[in-house]
Amino acid sequence: MRLMPISDAMFLVGESREMPMHIGGINLYTLPDDVDETEWLNEQLALLRQPEGLRRPFSEVLKLTPLGQYGPIRLEPDRDIDMHYHVRAAALPKPGRYREMFELASRLHSGLLDRTRPLWEMTLISGLPNRQIATFKKIHHALMDGAASIHFYNSMLTPDPNERRIASPLSVEAYEAYKRKFPMPKKPPRPSLTDITAIGDFLKEQWGNSVGVTRALNQYVAAMFGIGGDGLATPFAGVPRTSFNRNITGARRFVAQSWSLDRVRALGKAYDGTINDAVLGMCAGAMRKYLQSLNELPDKPLKAMAPVSIRPKDDIDSGNSVASVTANLATHIDDPAARMAAIQESMNSAKAQLRAMTAAQIQLYTAITSFPMMLTALTRTADKFPAYSATISNVPGPREQMYWNGARLDGMYPASIPVDGMAMNITQVSNFRNIDFGITACRRSVPHAQRMIDYLEEALVELEEAAGIRKGKK
Repeated sequence: MRLMPISDAMFLVGESREMPMHIGGINLYTLPDDVDETEWLNEQLALLRQPEGLRRPFSEVLKLTPLGQYGPIRLEPDRDIDMHYHVRAAALPKPGRYREMFELASRLHSGLLDRTRPLWEMTLISGLPNRQIATFKKIHHALMDGAASIHFYNSMLTPDPNERRIASPLSVEAYEAYKRKFPMPKKPPRPSLTDITAIGDFLKEQWGNSVGVTRALNQYVAAMFGIGGDGLATPFAGVPRTSFNRNITGARRFVAQSWSLDRVRALGKAYDGTINDAVLGMCAGAMRKYLQSLNELPDKPLKAMAPVSIRPKDDIDSGNSVASVTANLATHIDDPAARMAAIQESMNSAKAQLRAMTAAQIQLYTAITSFPMMLTALTRTADKFPAYSATISNVPGPREQMYWNGARLDGMYPASIPVDGMAMNITQVSNFRNIDFGITACRRSVPHAQRMIDYLEEALVELEEAAGIRKGKK
């Protein structure tokens, strides 16, 4: 039995029927030519349904006190786990297009996870053309963030198309084999309570944390009230109310698409920026076009919450290790190049602020600055006091072509969490030569969310043309 950290437990506290707090997504695969599709699917189902030797958190169930989710939350092994409940099979109705696959994913992502069972599900999806199959996995955010999910997928996948594994990807065996690829994290020795030097170092560290966070908060407050901040964007201040800022229902719409990673990287480079800058530019342009289609583009810029991983490279065990920054999407600016410049100014300022703090300081700073948003979420007033317009997240994925027991990985499309006041979440995963976008939206608040796919392409073309790198690309 282990105690759940408070930072993770907040995802349970903030959950409701309208706001399920799980993440997930679709992985799309192409089967090798030399296997029978039905036999291969049955083999993988049998492998995934092995109940013995499961790794945590897949093996754990919540253990609550009489205070429920508001008291200490512990995780304990589920001694009677029903793997046929957690691992399911679904066949798409003919003709089995991507459209039907995304409709199924939308429905699967809408339902709450059962808190009397381990908080995850996986569905193996067949019925797609061209020997393609898919998996849809969802797991509670209290147990995993996006980076931890990528570690799970990487433990499941291999760059060798001929490798076949007999251990379930949900097992301790598969997880330990994956962990051996990483150097052991260095843990400082625990000092004795009688060690005066160690006590002095601890107090010095705490003082340093306080000073660093105070400095960051002063910049934050100055930016919020428009009296400085060095270009730093903040939540709440000046965020316009649009369709994206409504309170949401539990119904979801999930759509996805891939773009060439080289193309997106070239766009960022053309503006002396990063891939993340290019993604934000695409999203800003697409959200601008979406609101224009509704005749509600505001005069003030939209702002996005951009989660940032603060996980050390050798940390693959933590469930959540995330901070967030605010991106000014500059949607009030018509010129794509000028819009990109404003986006980059806000991101550069946010990154400079994070670089000036340690991981511990960032966590404390994030906890303090996130409290008002947490308060509006708990009181369901986020539609009246919007902190952001949307969440836009970028997660690094596999850097080479990967396979799952011979099946080639074609796409990793993340499904994430819309919340009250932010009815749309756009998350991307870099996957070998592509960057895979997953858009998760409240079906009522953001109708026709599939249009965002076309708007993202149009926004990319506009930015390429403004940078002079279009060259007849489609």
